[in-house]
Amino acid sequence: MTEIKALLFDKDGTLFDFSATWEAWAAGFLTRLSAGSDARATALGHLIGFDFRTRKFSPDSIVIAGTPAEVVQILAPQVPELSPHALLDLLNEEAELAPQLEAVPLLPLLTLLREKGLALGVATNDAEAPAQAHLAEAGITDMFDFIAGFDSGHGAKPGPGQLLAFASKIGVEPGHIAMIGDSTHDMVAGRAAGMVCVAVLTGLATNRDLEGHADVVLRDIGGLPDWLDSR
Repeated sequence: MTEIKALLFDKDGTLFDFSATWEAWAAGFLTRLSAGSDARATALGHLIGFDFRTRKFSPDSIVIAGTPAEVVQILAPQVPELSPHALLDLLNEEAELAPQLEAVPLLPLLTLLREKGLALGVATNDAEAPAQAHLAEAGITDMFDFIAGFDSGHGAKPGPGQLLAFASKIGVEPGHIAMIGDSTHDMVAGRAAGMVCVAVLTGLATNRDLEGHADVVLRDIGGLPDWLDSR
């Protein structure tokens, strides 16, 4: 069995609980975008797969695995008062303010993984600035050798660009790296990069959604040390 020398984490739904973070973001962002009109917020939410009334995402929401630029592309025609650039700035500003609920206590887990000699990275379809803000708020930025968002110059998942950039930076062959994420985008990217694929259930995807794409499905990233030891 291939030795794992590095771990690359998705952020939302993997390091942080997806619903706790992004349902709050969507409600705040849509309220601000619609100037307090619930009717307009509801209509805009529908376009991105978010029920403004119940504060819940649909399983196929673009927000779950898409990039902020893709969200902007969908919303921009309905928000002519803002340029796409201004809309993206507003989205990222609200994202930086979104509350973060750690999927498990992150600092002790990441410290343990570092003590095992593993290189660690983050590859997210969020923008890099909110990602850096979220990691800093959790006090874990220094745990990572690599942090990339969709706008960091390596592309976005399900493409393998971010993953291969991580492998190149740390000097480890992709086959010795595990990509850990909560969506099929993460698993498809991992496969394309030639990495081991580890899925977790702290996003909105179910075990049934993920098991066909992953080498293993864990309840959450807290199961990583035992999984690594079992190899």
